[in-house]
Formats: sequence, C-alpha cells, structure tokens
Amino acid sequence: MRPEPLHPSWGAEALWRELNPLLPGISVEVVARAESTNSQLLARVRGQAGRSEGGDTGTAPDAHGRRRSDTQPCLLVAEHQTHGRGRLGRGWSSRAGASLTFSLALALAPRDWSGLSLAVGVALADALDPTAADEPPHIGLKWPNDLWLLDAPGSGRKLGGVLIETVAVGDQRLCVVGVGLNVRPLTPRHASSGFACLHELAPDLTPPRALARIARPLAQALRVFEQEGFAAFAARFQARDLLRDQPVKTTADACREGIAEGVDARGALRVRTSDGLHLLSSGEVSVRLHDEDTASAELPAC
Repeated sequence: MRPEPLHPSWGAEALWRELNPLLPGISVEVVARAESTNSQLLARVRGQAGRSEGGDTGTAPDAHGRRRSDTQPCLLVAEHQTHGRGRLGRGWSSRAGASLTFSLALALAPRDWSGLSLAVGVALADALDPTAADEPPHIGLKWPNDLWLLDAPGSGRKLGGVLIETVAVGDQRLCVVGVGLNVRPLTPRHASSGFACLHELAPDLTPPRALARIARPLAQALRVFEQEGFAAFAARFQARDLLRDQPVKTTADACREGIAEGVDARGALRVRTSDGLHLLSSGEVSVRLHDEDTASAELPAC
C-alpha cells in the first residue's frame, strides 16, 4: 500500500516510488518527533515477536498501520529526535530543520556482516560528495562509522554517523541502519566546536533534499553488500579513509597507540605498533586521531 505522507515537503510518495523496486513492500513514514528511529523500529519487531509467542495471530495493525507480523522494509524519518543514540550508547542531539535523522529497516542475509558500517558510509559519502577520480574528497570516513568534513588530509570535523543494529525474526535477521547527518548549524557556537554540516558543501541542501539524494544509493548499497560483502566497497573506502597513515589512539589494550594502515579485506582496522600489526574489529574499540580534540561535537543519531 502506498504511504500517505504526513509531511508533504519530505516527498514520501516520491521516495516510495523510487525505493519500492529495490525494496519491494517498503513503507515510508515521516514523524515530527521520535526518541530514536532505530529504537522505534527495533521495538516494533521485538513487540511483534512477543505477541507471536503469546499466541497473537499477527493480523491486527499497530498504531502505524503496519501488521504486527510485518517485517517488510521500512524507512522511518524523524524531523526531530529527542534521545538519539550513537555507537557505544553515546547520546547525540538534533534539531528539526537542521538535522536529518532516519532509519532503514530490512531483512538482510549477507554471508559476512563484517564491514557493513563502512559500506554504508561509502554509499552516503559518494552520494553527498561525488568526486572525480583525480579529485580529493570533501567528505572522509572515520572508521568504523563516522562521516567527517575534511579540512586537510587526516583532519576534519564530524558531519554525521551511522548506527547499525540487528535482531532475529524467525529465520531472518532484520537489519536497522540508522543515519544522522548535520545539515545546518545547530547553534552559532558550533563553528568552533568540531562540528560540520552539509550546508558548508551545499548551501541549498535541506534535510528532505539530503534524504532524496542518499535514499536510493543507500538501498542499492545494502543489496550489493548482501551479495558481495565489503569487497565491493573496499577501494572507495580507501579513497576516503580519514585515519590511513595517521597516528591514532585506541581503547584496545593490545595497541593503545599506533599508526593506522587502512583496513583489511573484511573491514577491520589495521594499526601498526612497535610490536607489530594489530587488527581491530568494528564494535570493539573507539578510535581517535592522535591530535584530535577530545571534546565531542553534538551530532544527530538514530
């Protein structure tokens, strides 16, 4: 069923038309406010599982018009998130009109989940910052899930982030990809706080226009990742790798400091220390550039 857009300025009908051939059965929902789009989508699925175990037939619609047993793809956009979540439980903030916060849920069955956050980052960066082969990128990717606006090689400011969560639903695994992007400054002080926004690259971008630019490339990337894994994105990630050849600090006991040497074939970060090469897998550590300001800029999250 085609969705009725709650906020026509977002072009929910146009998004549905564009995404449905790639993700059949998708629904597109835009809400004025949500605590967390990732949490909301995960709660629906977990609630469905609980009702099913209790003997519910799963045929009654929920408050959003979706059947309780429905695990079809869903794009949920929140104009404002009140309790956005980042990686490792960090809280991120957003403001209506200044931030783009959404989550895309779909059943996914890749052979190897490793490197998914990097692949998503590549898809977003390429859509927002298309560059020629001989042109340096304006948007860099900081392992494992951040997008940065580059000021110089190995240096920049946080532009957005990705939060990926999965949950088992019967014999399927539902993947929820949350994306948060700064579109316009939240407050004047952000000019000197390590904060970056898309307005610096494209002054005419609004949150709906940014979503229209990235929604299809993101859906395409997820399908490619399902079939080919991180290998299909490795070269493009390397071209935007913010940490490559930079001194880094990590929270891993085995390598507190070292030099980042890119990622391996599965997307693990390679860090060279005095005692050899270490591989850090996504989700295990928090990595900071050696000279990075420890103050964290406010970012939208999911």
